[in-house]
Amino acid sequence: MKPPYRADQVGSLLRPAELTEARARHRRGELSAAELRAAEDQAIRAVVGRQEAIGIQSITDGEFRRDWWHLDFLAQFSGVTLKENSGPKFGARHEQPPIATVTGKIRCERPVMAADFAFLKSVTRCTPKMTIPSPSMLHLRGGRAAISCEVYPELEEFWSDVAAAYRTAIADFAALGCRYLQLDDITFAYLCDPKIRDTCRANGDDPDELPGRYASVINAALHDRPKDMVVTMHTCRGNFNSAWVAEGGYEPVAEAMFSTEVDAFFMEFDNERSGGFAPLRLLPRGKKVVLGLVTTKLGDLESKDLLKRRIDEAARYLPLESLCLSPQCGFASTHHGNQISQDDQWRKLARVVEVAREVWA
Repeated sequence: MKPPYRADQVGSLLRPAELTEARARHRRGELSAAELRAAEDQAIRAVVGRQEAIGIQSITDGEFRRDWWHLDFLAQFSGVTLKENSGPKFGARHEQPPIATVTGKIRCERPVMAADFAFLKSVTRCTPKMTIPSPSMLHLRGGRAAISCEVYPELEEFWSDVAAAYRTAIADFAALGCRYLQLDDITFAYLCDPKIRDTCRANGDDPDELPGRYASVINAALHDRPKDMVVTMHTCRGNFNSAWVAEGGYEPVAEAMFSTEVDAFFMEFDNERSGGFAPLRLLPRGKKVVLGLVTTKLGDLESKDLLKRRIDEAARYLPLESLCLSPQCGFASTHHGNQISQDDQWRKLARVVEVAREVWA
C-alpha cells in the first residue's frame, strides 16, 4: 500500500530532554553547530526506531531540528523576515510564534532542509515522510499587511514567486528520493472561524476569496512534482503547547480545499471545535481522508470503541477504503511540545496502529 497508510501520523514528536538541553547549550554558545547536529542525529535515530517498533510505516524525524513547524523552513527563503506576532493569539500563552513577513523577492536560492530529509532516509527501513509548511503560510498570518508593497505592488507576482520557490524546494527533495511529502496548512481550517476572517479583513484581504487563492498557489507549487510522489495536506486549527487558535467546521472551505491537487487530506476531527463529518461528502473520487481522531493536546487515551464509532460515522460520507486514521496534529509543532508525556505520545500512536489493524484488517 502506498501512503497515506491506514495508520499514519502528522509528523512532529516530543523532543527528548537531552535534545532540549543540547539546543539550550547551543544557544548559550556552549555547543557548536556540528555538536548540536550530532545530538540531533542521535535523537532522530532513536525516535525512528521507536516509530518502526510500534508499526508506523510513515517515518518522520519528529521535526527535531526545528524550533517552529513552519518558520524554520520559510525563513530559509530569500525575502522572508520573522517579526513579532500581533495577530490572533494562542490562548493566554506569553510566548507567541513570530510572523513570516515578506521584505524582499521570494526565492529558493539553496536547498531547504534537503540534508534533513537525506539523513532521515538513511536511517529508516520504512517510508521517510517529509513535512513542510504549505505555501499559503507565507500569507495568512500577516496577510497583505505583511507583504511589502514596494517589493510586491501587485500580489499576482508574489504568488507566482512563492509557487516557483516551492517548486524548486520540492524538486530538491525529489532528487534525494522523497516520495511522501506533506504540506502542513492551517489556512483553510482557520478561515472557518469568524474572528480569523475579521483579522483577514483588517489585514486588507477578502476572506471569501482566500480559500480559492490558496488552492491555486498550492496547485502551482505542485505542478512539476514527480508522478510517483504522494503529497498530502494536513489541516488544523492551531497547535502550540496544547493551545489552539481557531474553531469551526470545514463546510465553508471544503470545496476549495478539496480542489487542491494533493492525494489525501489529514483532517482534524478530535473534538466539537472541528465540526462534523458532512463536508467529507465533497471529496473528489480517488482521494483519501486521514481522520485526525486522536488528540495530541491531552494525555487521556481514546478508547478503541470510541475511535471505531467515529470511523463508522465518517464512513457514512465516504467509503471505508477512502479513510485512514491518525492523531489530529503533531505532538510538538514547536520545540516546547504539547502538555502530555512521552508515554502518552507513544500510547496514542500505538492505539492508532492497533485500531487501524482491526478496522482495515
